[in-house]
Amino acid sequence: MERDRIRSGRLGEERPDEIIRFLSSMEADQWIGEADILVDIAHLLMLLKVNLIGEDAAKAIMQVLLELQKQGLPPEVFEARYEDIHAGIEAYLIHRIGEEYGGRLHTGRSRNDEVATCIKLRLRDELMGLMGDLITLREVLLDSAASHEGTVMPGFTHLQHAQPTTLAHHLLAYEEAFSRDFDRFRDAFGRINRSPLGAAAFASTGVGIDREFTAHLLGFRDISTNTMDAVAARDWLLEVLSACSIMMSSVSRCCEELVLWSSPLIQFIELADPYCSTSSIMPQKKNPDTAEIIRAKAGTVSGAFTAALMCLKGLPMSYNRDLQECTPHLWQGVSASRPSIRLLHGMLSSAVFNTERLHEEADQGFSTATDLADLLVREFQLPFRTAHSIVGRAVRKGHLDLHAIESAAVEIASISLIERGLTDNQIHGALDPTTAVAARNGPGGPAPSAVRAALRERRRIHRRDAAWVEKMASAMATAKDDLLTYANEVVR
Repeated sequence: MERDRIRSGRLGEERPDEIIRFLSSMEADQWIGEADILVDIAHLLMLLKVNLIGEDAAKAIMQVLLELQKQGLPPEVFEARYEDIHAGIEAYLIHRIGEEYGGRLHTGRSRNDEVATCIKLRLRDELMGLMGDLITLREVLLDSAASHEGTVMPGFTHLQHAQPTTLAHHLLAYEEAFSRDFDRFRDAFGRINRSPLGAAAFASTGVGIDREFTAHLLGFRDISTNTMDAVAARDWLLEVLSACSIMMSSVSRCCEELVLWSSPLIQFIELADPYCSTSSIMPQKKNPDTAEIIRAKAGTVSGAFTAALMCLKGLPMSYNRDLQECTPHLWQGVSASRPSIRLLHGMLSSAVFNTERLHEEADQGFSTATDLADLLVREFQLPFRTAHSIVGRAVRKGHLDLHAIESAAVEIASISLIERGLTDNQIHGALDPTTAVAARNGPGGPAPSAVRAALRERRRIHRRDAAWVEKMASAMATAKDDLLTYANEVVR
């Protein structure tokens, strides 16, 4: 194969290897190799349709493209002497069938619109995979919540015992967070699902192409209308990285809790052995390494988003080579996010919750003190702030019994709650974590009845989202099959 023919007209002097390596995008282009072939096939079919290429040339080019699509790209198209995969594939075509035919494929397009289309095509697949992974993760959270409707556990604020809740309530909080992540990806998908192909360098082309036709062949919903924006825009790339960063922050929070909960100090959960490591020196150790690495990946993804944002912030319209430096950050963010979701699913689906320990800790740290204050408000018509002060004073003394409450009430409000009818049984009932949880039966609360209602609604939304992913994935697969069928008809 020859050197980069794109340079041979305007530029004569050869580049030093250091410049070649510095400018090459081949490492990131590994992600879009297959997408590039599909884009080439769609563009060739369009050129044939509008009579910008003859049948003999189209057949010769298509035979090579279909061969590459079936067998994969050869290593030589990724060599650093070509600035990018697009130049490498074009050089390969010319090497195989000559410039008379192979040199015609680039008619009516630029690498600017070509690369944007390839990135979007591959990114659509990655987004469908990410959303599918989120569907699976949310399903295990829903199933686990359904198994623990009545599992009482401590709830925390500031990492201190706050109020009792249920494990189901806790798990459903994460499910709703990941559901919002799904919505962000779905919204981004709609903006990505527009084809830049045919925008050329930025000002379209005067050779009479059919942009709508190539968009249809590649399964895009529509075209990116303004041709300058089509090649210059990467806000959709930032949107995906932003959504990944937000999602990974929730993933990291969940992993942080798995690390804490699996500690021998807490013992709320037992993680399956495959997700843990041991020490090279301390034989007793079972370390939650998978959760810790996932927690760190959240920083990797956020860093990729920040780096991509900085690449774009000062660029004038339209195409600038800085955009090339953006793309590796996209793939870094995506490639850190997807396995993190799958591994978190694996950890949660295989973990064993220690329900006895959860219940044991549910009433520690005076976690039902609020319920006792509510009792004083409800039964004895005290102002809540007065009841709050009475119970708080009793906690400070280290007791939540009849004597401590009575003493605090006399000291603070100059009243005798015993004379008003307060009994040990009332106090014990208010302080019972199971009773406290059952009383919180409003929408979205932790009571088993509220959790059951929430589960019905969350499963409905989950089914809707899963159906959308299946529908879109099927449409994309059908478009690809139709594209290749059409392509094979050309070479028959």
